Amino acid sequence: MNVGFPFIVDARGRTATADDDAHVRQLIEQVLFTSPGERVNRPDFGSGVLQLLFAPASDTLSATARLTAEASLQTWLGSIIEVQSVTVMNADATLNLEVQYVVRRTRERRVATFQREG
Repeated sequence: MNVGFPFIVDARGRTATADDDAHVRQLIEQVLFTSPGERVNRPDFGSGVLQLLFAPASDTLSATARLTAEASLQTWLGSIIEVQSVTVMNADATLNLEVQYVVRRTRERRVATFQREG
């Protein structure tokens, strides 16, 4: 059983769980949208891409965000997923990320899309 994210209590009064596919997607989301320094016992955890949300949109910014996200996912989830590609789009204070990956355990290809508004 995998603990669901965000942490909630289900209708039975127990910790909510997530299936394997949802759990991997939730792990990716946590890495992408956690800023380094945000976690007490893991100060280097996260990617910091949210810091780029209000930067002026440019090709350089997109490339930086993509490389940052890919490196963070590889560092923190490299034993769980194989990142195929990350696409970053920043428009009107909205950050859109698409992550294409392969789950190492099952060798299944997945695509996850995430969006954060500023």
